[in-house]
Amino acid sequence: MRGVNADSHSVTPPAPAPAPATLLSRLVVPTGVLAAVVGAFTYVAAVDPNEPGHYPVCPLLQVTGLYCPGCGGLRSAHAFAHGDLVTALHANALAVAGYAVFAVLWTVWVVRAARGRPVRLDPGPVQLWTLGALLLVFTVVRNLPYGGWLHP
Repeated sequence: MRGVNADSHSVTPPAPAPAPATLLSRLVVPTGVLAAVVGAFTYVAAVDPNEPGHYPVCPLLQVTGLYCPGCGGLRSAHAFAHGDLVTALHANALAVAGYAVFAVLWTVWVVRAARGRPVRLDPGPVQLWTLGALLLVFTVVRNLPYGGWLHP
């Protein structure tokens, strides 16, 4: 018989429930992710991607002469880190939109974690196809003659 001591026929108390995670322990991972992002932006802010030799060249651009969706992303991050939003948008507008999306998602993550709620990011097929179409359109337009305003 579980919970009953056979010698004295007394009932043993049940094991205590695990203690709920403290606020600090729930915020460790989001804080670590933010620290990694801040570290990456700090490095890109300090090491200028506009000067040759610091970062590798985009292989697609080098081989084909076509801009990929990420081309200009480091220059965009450098300008963004220095507070130059216009230059950041010109280098890679999609990357700047990505910074804003990251900020919103990270904030939601922190608020939910602080409240002890799970965070689940589960995009459906519609969201994934929309994102893929956006990347494709951005890539095609920036490589067309009239898309010069999207060139990094």
